[in-house]
Amino acid sequence: MDLYVVIAFFVLVLLTLLKGIRLVPQGSKWVVQRLGKYHSSLNPGLNLIVPFIDTVSHRVTTKDIVLDIPSQEVITLDNVVIIANAVAYINIVSPEKAVYGVEDYELAIRTLVQTSLRSIVGEMALDDALSSRDRIKAKLKASISDDIADWGITLKTVEIQDINPSGTMQQAMEEQAAAERQRRATVTRADGEKTAAILEADGRLEASRRDAEAKVVLAEATKEALTKVNEAIQDKELPAMYLLGEKYVEAIRDMSKSPNSKLVVLPADIPAAVRGLMSNTK
Repeated sequence: MDLYVVIAFFVLVLLTLLKGIRLVPQGSKWVVQRLGKYHSSLNPGLNLIVPFIDTVSHRVTTKDIVLDIPSQEVITLDNVVIIANAVAYINIVSPEKAVYGVEDYELAIRTLVQTSLRSIVGEMALDDALSSRDRIKAKLKASISDDIADWGITLKTVEIQDINPSGTMQQAMEEQAAAERQRRATVTRADGEKTAAILEADGRLEASRRDAEAKVVLAEATKEALTKVNEAIQDKELPAMYLLGEKYVEAIRDMSKSPNSKLVVLPADIPAAVRGLMSNTK
């Protein structure tokens, strides 16, 4: 009988020691309740509590926690639907506040980030939302840091993972981009055709100008030649008639070779016609 009592006593002592000694691993803190009320937080290492009175109610990690924020649809300022998600890095600095201040701190932080993200992106146009991740990140961190500080939690950082237009909007943007490329190609082609037409017109203008200058030079040369011939022959009619008659016949021959000429009328008295030309040149 005495042996049983001794064994029971040693078992009770051993159980008491086990209940009163707590080894907290590194990277954790344990919350201790005394008779149902918060009493203390145990740091990593060997800790002693009052057996059967104190109990460990929560085991909380002090390492950084990565919270994946689910994707959600967000409407921008210009009424465009985009899909956005994020990831938050938090650290629990006061375990008692985290477990007693909010029912589920992870769910609360996810919901808070989602709500703040919708609010921030809703004040931005589509182009700004797609190109301003750093600005969204800064606003998001500033908007939720104070709220979660009341729960004994520090927001280390928050990152925007994806922020993309919805499937329908992406298709519309692709069609818009294709139309814009087509418009630019049409403008480029039209500019090229315009430049080519201008260059061609400039070429024709320059050719016409040169042709006109050539005709002027030829006319001046002819005039000078006739003047010299007139001075040379003076009143001698026969040489002048020969020269002018030769030019006249050459002109008639050129006219007859033209593809547009159907009928060439020759004067009945060519010498008389030549004399008429001579009288006009005097």
